[in-house]
Amino acid sequence: MSEVYFVRHGQASFGSDNYDQLSEKGHLQARLLGEYFASQQMQFDHILTGDMVRHRETAEGICAGMGIEPTGFQVFAELNEFDFHSILHAFLAQHPEQALPEKPVVADFFKRLKQGIVLWSEGELEGELPETWAEFEQRILSAREHIMSNFKGSRVLAVSSGGAIAMLVRQLLEAPSKTMVELNLQTRNTGLIQCVFNQRAMRLAGFNAVPHLDSPERRELITYT
Repeated sequence: MSEVYFVRHGQASFGSDNYDQLSEKGHLQARLLGEYFASQQMQFDHILTGDMVRHRETAEGICAGMGIEPTGFQVFAELNEFDFHSILHAFLAQHPEQALPEKPVVADFFKRLKQGIVLWSEGELEGELPETWAEFEQRILSAREHIMSNFKGSRVLAVSSGGAIAMLVRQLLEAPSKTMVELNLQTRNTGLIQCVFNQRAMRLAGFNAVPHLDSPERRELITYT
């Protein structure tokens, strides 16, 4: 059987000058996921990542937990996140009345980002953006088709981001665009999205599982940023 486990990166450094790096908690999440894979005697024939720092650091942490060398990652920019900074900036420029408060909390950020993504998906977000919604859809479709075409009979680990994974799941379910927005806000750090595939189709088998964090003493490690 061919299967792929898409993994959202560990908790990034939200609120810092550089979001694109794991927090201390993010590094721990990644290592614990690797330890879980090792405890289940799970091995991967291929490890794919986007080209973001938080993707690479997550893959390295997983390998550390599995006790294997963090080498041989296959980097595919198609697995990258959409540019949510640009989406938020464009939304706030278009709707200045929605300006963030002086001391914003995470909920303030996500509320406005959600509204911006909806406008983006409907082609109503003004300003120049690095990527259109249609281009984002095609990029994720290309990543899926690459896996289906090149990794028959393999078990694949693919480290990506919440928005990219949400788009993938939306496509697999053939769901409306707004479904991607809702899934994006639910995707957990180091959550597992399991799919089975052949060269003709990919099917969703599991969504957002965190078996490595599913115990009372680790519940505080379940995060969404």
